[in-house]
Amino acid sequence: MPVLNEVRTAMMEFWQDHSKDGSIEEMMLDNNAATMTEEELPEILSYIPNVSGKDVVELGAGIGRFTKELAKDAKSVLAVDFVDKFIDKNKQETSKFGNVQHRCVDVTKLQLPKESTDFVFSNWLLMYLQDDEVKNLIKETLSWLREDGYLFCRESCYHQSGNKDRKANPTKYREPGMYEALFTSLEIPTDNNEEVFGYDLVLQKSVDAYYKLKNNKNQIVWLLQKVRRTKSSNHGYRTFQEFLDEKQYSVNGILRYEKIFGRTFVSTGGLDTTKEFVDRLNLKKGEVVLDIGCGIGGSAFYMVKEYGVKVVAIDLSSNMIKIGMERAEEMGVSLLDVQFEVADATKRMYPDSYFDVVYSRDTILHIKDKLDLFKRFYRCLKPGGRLLISDYACSPDEHSEQFKAYVKQRGYNLLSPEQYGKVLEEAGFVNVEADDRTDLFVKSLEKELVRTEKIKDEFVGEFSLKDYNDIVGGWKDKLQRTAAGDQRWGVFYAEKPVH
Repeated sequence: MPVLNEVRTAMMEFWQDHSKDGSIEEMMLDNNAATMTEEELPEILSYIPNVSGKDVVELGAGIGRFTKELAKDAKSVLAVDFVDKFIDKNKQETSKFGNVQHRCVDVTKLQLPKESTDFVFSNWLLMYLQDDEVKNLIKETLSWLREDGYLFCRESCYHQSGNKDRKANPTKYREPGMYEALFTSLEIPTDNNEEVFGYDLVLQKSVDAYYKLKNNKNQIVWLLQKVRRTKSSNHGYRTFQEFLDEKQYSVNGILRYEKIFGRTFVSTGGLDTTKEFVDRLNLKKGEVVLDIGCGIGGSAFYMVKEYGVKVVAIDLSSNMIKIGMERAEEMGVSLLDVQFEVADATKRMYPDSYFDVVYSRDTILHIKDKLDLFKRFYRCLKPGGRLLISDYACSPDEHSEQFKAYVKQRGYNLLSPEQYGKVLEEAGFVNVEADDRTDLFVKSLEKELVRTEKIKDEFVGEFSLKDYNDIVGGWKDKLQRTAAGDQRWGVFYAEKPVH
């Protein structure tokens, strides 16, 4: 293999030093690798899409820990690694499969035909590449993948995780945000001058096994999907997630909301409405809740502390999740009890009949195809499972031009409460209750407005006078829209049939 530069030479020497036996301990750089892999391997596999009948490229395949799992269902697997002893061991581990090919090559030199694969799987690889090499490789994967194909990456961030002694460590432990920005910013041309191919984020989260066994929340996974996009489709931003994080839910914007709604809350009524809605679910200890659009965790923390449930808390805003994880530590809530994910609810797949409850507060207003989303909720709920949603809604009548402009600027897709309930029924839910609770919305807004005005000096001290005026003006605008009859607020309860 040709020497690329001093960095690549150092990397090769590093792995030659850690590949004498081709053991799992060497592969994971951890003396407890056998114990770790029992928890970690099935978890990692649970995050990848269905590869049945698909062509798979595995980068940094190592000794075949994942190769043999991917080969069970995939149409084909190309296992790539630059350490010959690892590839030799991989060949032994996968010898019974007739659908696996092996290639000993540096991934920075790997060449594959365009649109030749459905899934690229990378586990602990990018941290061994330089920044430009990472950028070039990610762009290459966009080229290799077919449209709507997936890229999965898992990396150690901030610091090393394994406990094996190392003479030297050329690994680059980056911040997760650096990877996220790179994944979603790279683009390649399509056959249409108006469009480009890029990656949309499906999932980003910490690996639970490492948090459980090592108290390490810096093992991060990403699942991304290759999609066509135009800037006009995301309000002038590359992705809808970028629109949320840079415009609607900036860190400053989130903290302003929290100051009004109460610590850990960013939805109408804060703890008061949370108590009312959650109590309606009759939660039981040990149940598992999917919290869609979890914000910074207020509802999830309340459910865990008051009812002893487990919560999978997802939000597409990485700003929300970052603050939520900080608040979890502050609230004394384990990240195993509230498992935060930066995830797209319209793309994230969960096991069928897994959750007891699906819960969402003022989030689905962003999503156009509500029927498809509700069908996803239906599939992942257990028979007899419950669903509770609060959401912005609109009147069934003609709306004012001012309201139409507001909805367009926000990127909302609103239904009347009655229409909302009918879509839930169309998705298969029964015992649907579609309540127009605009009265509670107005009551909460008025209460929050009074409180904000009382703490004006404190608020301005923490933020600015402009922030204060924005919040007060925004609340008054909501009251005006509800008084005009344009804006409504719906609360929806439904169940999945037992049989």
